[in-house]
Amino acid sequence: MVNLLNKNEQSGRSMVEMLGVLAIIGVLSVGGIAGYSKAMTKFKITKTFDQVSMMVANIRTLYSGQRNYDGLATNIAMDMGVVPAEMEGATAGTLVNAFQGSVTLGSADYNGQGDACFYVSYGAMGREACVQIVTSDWGSGASSGFVGLTVDSGTTGVDAAAVPAVNDNTTAAGASSWGNLNLPVSPSDAATACQCTNDQCAITWYYM
Repeated sequence: MVNLLNKNEQSGRSMVEMLGVLAIIGVLSVGGIAGYSKAMTKFKITKTFDQVSMMVANIRTLYSGQRNYDGLATNIAMDMGVVPAEMEGATAGTLVNAFQGSVTLGSADYNGQGDACFYVSYGAMGREACVQIVTSDWGSGASSGFVGLTVDSGTTGVDAAAVPAVNDNTTAAGASSWGNLNLPVSPSDAATACQCTNDQCAITWYYM
């Protein structure tokens, strides 16, 4: 009888210990998933910085001998090799960013001059990524050619028909834009601008 009681007590302790171990594993798993998610978001933001900077530099070099950016479009940029191969989408002629949103490129009017600047537009940017990207310095010097930044809701980038006047600084609900005189964007303005529908923001950079 004594031996049976000892065995039951040992079995009970083993079960409690096992539950404790499972609880610890559960807590560590949740923390690990959260940490992995943040690390992936940071990686994608860094990838966005690299991709945009590379495309901007390549486009400016390609058009350095031209009067403007007339004719620039997503498919042209791809054909001319100014876009990283890793961004090519499953459908021919399409680009995808690190957040799996679409990417569009094209020319835009600036200060009343047709095709005087070009844009790079990323869709499906989450709120956290949007705030970090919008508040970054994308070109404080005149030589950078940076003229503006816009934020709107959407999983796709802007198209030529939807390009706003980037020299007009506005923070209207649902769409925000900043010209180069109002940069860098403050964290509070970025937080307001990045309250996009379903946390899906379309960020567009404009350069001359």
